[in-house]
Amino acid sequence: MSDKIVKNVNIVNRRASFEYFFLDTFSAGMALTGTEIKSIRQGKVNFQDAYCLFLDEELFIRSLHISPYTEGTHYNHDPMRDRKLLLTKRELRRLSENLKDQGLTIIPTRLFTNERGLAKLEIALAKGKKLYDKRDSIKERDIKRETDRMEF
Repeated sequence: MSDKIVKNVNIVNRRASFEYFFLDTFSAGMALTGTEIKSIRQGKVNFQDAYCLFLDEELFIRSLHISPYTEGTHYNHDPMRDRKLLLTKRELRRLSENLKDQGLTIIPTRLFTNERGLAKLEIALAKGKKLYDKRDSIKERDIKRETDRMEF
């Protein structure tokens, strides 16, 4: 088995901070199957087009790709299935009320395991950036890179 299973996982959605302004962040649990958590511990997760949506007053994440577990049998999971996010009623109510505002969405920003080994998903209430905002982000990143170079 070449893929190493690690206890502490920290997978970050780097594209999210480039595409969106984060207004508020939440830490949510996920309802997973056994092969999904094993695949997460191998680091086989893709956030590419993932987003969250409400179905019957419950929050689900859609398009989060968790690759099938390499050692899994016919009980392996569907890589693109909708997964339920576990939040308190107060957090769910707050998110649903904020989603009524125009231009807001809920996106995953980070997938990690806590000290007990449970998979958690950090989600953010976000507003999309315009093209000029993205240019500003690129400019700030380049300036930071140049100043870091000058220090050495």
